[in-house]
Amino acid sequence: MSGRDLQGYAGHWPDLTWPNGGKLAVSVVVNFEEGAELQVGDGDASSESMGEVISVVPAGRRDQGQEQIFAYGTRAGLWRMLHALDETRLPATIFFCGRAVERSPKLARLTVERGHEPAVHGWRWRPHADYDTPEAEAADLDRATQAIAQATGVKPVGFFCRGGESPWTRQLLAERGFLYSSNGFDDDLPYWDEPAPGQKLLIVPYSLDSNDMKFFHPNGFVRAREMVDYVTDALDVLEEEAARGLPRLLNIGFHLRIVGRPARFTAFRDILRLLASRRERLWITTRAEIARAFAAAVPPG
Repeated sequence: MSGRDLQGYAGHWPDLTWPNGGKLAVSVVVNFEEGAELQVGDGDASSESMGEVISVVPAGRRDQGQEQIFAYGTRAGLWRMLHALDETRLPATIFFCGRAVERSPKLARLTVERGHEPAVHGWRWRPHADYDTPEAEAADLDRATQAIAQATGVKPVGFFCRGGESPWTRQLLAERGFLYSSNGFDDDLPYWDEPAPGQKLLIVPYSLDSNDMKFFHPNGFVRAREMVDYVTDALDVLEEEAARGLPRLLNIGFHLRIVGRPARFTAFRDILRLLASRRERLWITTRAEIARAFAAAVPPG
């Protein structure tokens, strides 16, 4: 047996009220990955295939088009998105890839200086499930943490990697004193995990459905309004449940190179404005604050 937990809270959620007195917390996440993706031009065996179009560059050759698609995120998209966050006065958690920060430290610092939380998104934009040894994973985890802390002046306390974790990821995080991991797609509330005997790690689940990556998937969003409508539906359902006294968390994920583009930017802008219009009944905050509030209200058993 794999040890999978298919029951979770089993319909008996903790008696939790968020610090603002409400029942629904909202986390806005911005992914900062540009420069950390696989690229032959950076010495990798292959280039990242997920982008605006299917690459026609032969395998093993430098794909300058794909490099430029990623670079758009930090060269142009970042500035639109920071302006929208400033305009609505909403805090975000930034999933920083360590190598992306190493290559653009000034951009990382100014993003955090505007009030947003830095979190570790791995050293490279890759699944941690593909690490062969805990030692190799630990080295990259430490490298990413150090790069983010050095660039931003803030030591990150949260983690999320592309795809899935390795068998050792959570244990490595617990050993390093991380406050939370977000590699959980299986609940609407944080929960505690025990990576090893005597260890406790809080999982603050993330979401791939209310996420702009679906603009890059054939079964996802096409027009910006589709994502706005989707998030509105999610908010409406969770607010109805919150009105019944059930604590909930909504995660909304964005990427600089995706909603940073003009036609898709309206999804980011309008979702932020939607959240701002409901801020009196939502707790819109960083993932670190969500983790701290949950840990205080629902300590590990």
